[in-house]
Amino acid sequence: MINYINIGKLVAVFGLKGELLLKHALGKKTNLKGLVAIFIEHKKQSFLPWFVVATNAKNESETLLQLEGIATREAAIKLLQKEVWIPETDFQKFVSKKMPVNLLGYSIINESEVLGKILELVEQPHQLLCRIEIKKKEVLIPLHEETLLKIDHTKKEVFVKLPDGLLEIYLDS
Repeated sequence: MINYINIGKLVAVFGLKGELLLKHALGKKTNLKGLVAIFIEHKKQSFLPWFVVATNAKNESETLLQLEGIATREAAIKLLQKEVWIPETDFQKFVSKKMPVNLLGYSIINESEVLGKILELVEQPHQLLCRIEIKKKEVLIPLHEETLLKIDHTKKEVFVKLPDGLLEIYLDS
């Protein structure tokens, strides 16, 4: 099964020929060279491919995309505000290794107990929140100097020591 990673959102239409502006969290200026398709979530965990015809890097967080079958401004408008996903293998090619988003898909381990894989990262001023799922419930794990023990990039593991009672807040309700 292919793992897809959310890299951003289609936020604007550019020009009259249906180019779309992708606001991404890859952490570096990229034209996504070699990316064959992006995926848009049609239903929960059901992704539809959109084939990439052309790309153009605008800045560190924006890339222009021309998608197959989208040749007018009106057609492109229908894709606005859609989340963009790419396969994990492509994600690893394009993401900056220094960005927190690089931790997507890593396992969170609290005192030798594997809690789950990081599904989303939420950056806040003094910490990073990792969204995981435990027993089909959403759980936010804070990463900051008091909770983060170490990161093993080889094994894709994040080791934490969570405050007593944190998990119970999510799981006892």
